[in-house]
Amino acid sequence: MRKLQIEDAEVMRIAIQQEIARSEESRYDHRLHGLLLVTAGHSCREVAALFGESGTTVQRWVNRFEKGGLDALHESERTGRPRTLDAKDWRRLQAHLRKTPRDFGLPATLWDGPVLTEHLRRQFGVDLGVRQCQRLFRQMGFRLRKPRPQVAQSDPLKVAVVKKTAASGQTPRRRPVEPG
Repeated sequence: MRKLQIEDAEVMRIAIQQEIARSEESRYDHRLHGLLLVTAGHSCREVAALFGESGTTVQRWVNRFEKGGLDALHESERTGRPRTLDAKDWRRLQAHLRKTPRDFGLPATLWDGPVLTEHLRRQFGVDLGVRQCQRLFRQMGFRLRKPRPQVAQSDPLKVAVVKKTAASGQTPRRRPVEPG
């Protein structure tokens, strides 16, 4: 039998590994196939190299199987890291975000990641990074609103002519076409 080859083998390997990672069932099947190779005499290191896993991962599969059988190879519940704020503080923070940062002695008019980071440190004694604070906004259903910059002493009529969007209830104004 002649040897078959897959075009773009490395790209396909990554795609297959991503597909396996997508569902609990395929991860379970992946572990079963790994154990099958171990029972056929391959070392954990060899199986790991074939499967794109680390040797310790395959060893973990074998140990889980030996202790708990096939059921031990199924996904276990992943609880994740506990929230930094409890339910009471979460509700307090939501109420705080409905006010302005200045109400809490912060030198800002709008809430954003850095301002929320400082507020959490002062009010709740919690240190969170800017990016995590941005995630909190999204989890609470808030979105970032920034005021549009206004050129000082600009004529509102001239600004309305050049604006891309018309004010609500008005039809958009079109610039006259000048002969070329």
